[in-house]
Amino acid sequence: MTQESATDDELADVVRRARLSASALIAGDIPGYLAEIEHSHDYTLMSPFGGDPERGFDGSAERLAAISDFFQGGEAEVEVVASYATGDLVVLVVIERQHGRVGGLPDQDLSLRVTMVFRRTESGWEQVHRHADPLVHGIALEQLAELLRG
Repeated sequence: MTQESATDDELADVVRRARLSASALIAGDIPGYLAEIEHSHDYTLMSPFGGDPERGFDGSAERLAAISDFFQGGEAEVEVVASYATGDLVVLVVIERQHGRVGGLPDQDLSLRVTMVFRRTESGWEQVHRHADPLVHGIALEQLAELLRG
């Protein structure tokens, strides 16, 4: 299905959807999140918690309820650092500047550095990859070494 690179309007729409989906997710509005982001069948997630990459998106009622329970309210703003469009792919490099209540913790900064990859399909743009990390605020070499040791 390769076409010319995404138009400025298509890129703007992908960015708009990324912003709306981040706001919906931190608020625990999973239907709102899913209304903005379609996940591909071969979706991969590199979670900000680390560990093995997840493959596929579990859209079961049980998993969606668990996600909704985990995200208990907050706000997000998405700062686009860079965007790339080529053929049927769009890559967004963003900082999700957000705060909220998650997993029973009090409201706090939950900002993430995120790279998202979207692929054009017959029905629009689907997310094929998301890599998020919590290192918005720099850390010292000693902290990095401690993390690397597990």
